[in-house]
Amino acid sequence: MYEALSNDSVKQETAMKPSNHPPLYLLVAVTSFFLGTLTDSFGDSASSVSTHTPATPTIQAITDLRDKPASDSSSESDQQRGEFHNNQPAFRNTPSNDVSIHSPTSEKPASSKPTSTVPVLKTRLGNVEIFTANNDWNRNISDLPVHRMSSTWLRAIGNSDHLHPDFGTVWRGAPIGIPFVVVDSDQPKVRVNFEYDDESDPGPYPIPKGAPIEGGPDAPFESDRHIIMIDPRKKLLYEIFQAIPDPVFGWRAGSGAIFDLSSDKLRPDGWTSSDAAGLPVFPGLVRYDEVAEGEIRHALRFTVERTQRAYIHPARHFASRHTDPTLPPMGLRVRLRADYDIAEFPPSAQVVLRALKNYGMLLADNGSNWFVSGAPDPRWKDSDLATLKRVKGRDFECVYTGPLQK
Repeated sequence: MYEALSNDSVKQETAMKPSNHPPLYLLVAVTSFFLGTLTDSFGDSASSVSTHTPATPTIQAITDLRDKPASDSSSESDQQRGEFHNNQPAFRNTPSNDVSIHSPTSEKPASSKPTSTVPVLKTRLGNVEIFTANNDWNRNISDLPVHRMSSTWLRAIGNSDHLHPDFGTVWRGAPIGIPFVVVDSDQPKVRVNFEYDDESDPGPYPIPKGAPIEGGPDAPFESDRHIIMIDPRKKLLYEIFQAIPDPVFGWRAGSGAIFDLSSDKLRPDGWTSSDAAGLPVFPGLVRYDEVAEGEIRHALRFTVERTQRAYIHPARHFASRHTDPTLPPMGLRVRLRADYDIAEFPPSAQVVLRALKNYGMLLADNGSNWFVSGAPDPRWKDSDLATLKRVKGRDFECVYTGPLQK
């Protein structure tokens, strides 16, 4: 049903200086010794769902499920430098690319159509809006001009390759997608030792016992192993890449980022996050509850195998050494062509496709081509999601959202 995927679990390549911290493969060996964890090869993982429960009743596990099927490795993995890289009801039916760095305001084309509403995450601890109406994730880009490099970049990604929903129910014993957990403001916070601490928010982070990990608790240590936490009362989003439990220090990870969901403030220019492009992961996930309600009001997150050493606002970081301008940059926005007929798709798939026409997708990480991210949920109908594979790369177009930054 699902092909081997790497999606956001593929390592990013970067020209940044190496970390002073020990490499994660050494930490893996130590952790494996203490925990007795057996690691499978990255390309043939059958991660299982955690059997732990949250430590206190104040924690709400929105998705305890999470993974990706067997991951395939990207060619872009020289250094892992900060690419970092539920849900409810029933369904109702030409500009130039200069390299100068501009302010966020000047980078937003005046022709952009503002969105009237923002996505909302509904939890038992209260509802929280996911950024503001002016945030790039929430901007309707259906009327933006086609980028002059559109055909070139689509060809580089793969005109004949199909869209792949990197989310669903379960594959090989592990949930498919990127899970998240809702935590109360009084959830105890823990220290995380980051390999790339120079571009990570120090925290501490409210990691609950049994927090869902991307790929499940037994996911290979070299995979992405994201942990995403949302505090709806304080409106904070916490994201960690390659989270590894440590018997001495508690947790180790590649990198981490904390976002204020009431603000549109970006990370410092040149910084990564828990995703290669320096963007938050959660705002780009397809969630069951919003699809069930009939509308996704934000852009989606997707990956490609090879990117260039450049990025476009709102991305803040590149993850490649390739200077080839025919390769797509991080932060590239693509949308489904307006004339693409979605009438024959199941209702749930139509919701996703309409979002791709109105909000498009943001290139956020190196991974498998055209893999679009979402949160796992047992209520997904995998056969309906599989129809999204009818969409090919040629059915998209790249839009201009700002100049390249290098």
